Amino acid sequence: MNTWQIFLVAAGLMLVIEGAFYFALPDASRRFLKMLLLAKVGQLRRFGMIAIVLGLGLIWFASTI
Repeated sequence: MNTWQIFLVAAGLMLVIEGAFYFALPDASRRFLKMLLLAKVGQLRRFGMIAIVLGLGLIWFASTI
């Protein structure tokens, strides 16, 4: 599998997981999105940084097994 295929599979998997969350829990999704709108910029940046670090950690872990 080449790099573009891996990227497309990862993007597709992300969309499936995110879509499943919205499909299965629409009310919770709406509350979460409202909470995001009310969050301060610093909180959103912190959340984004945590997501990046966790994602990189998962990629590193997956590449070592």
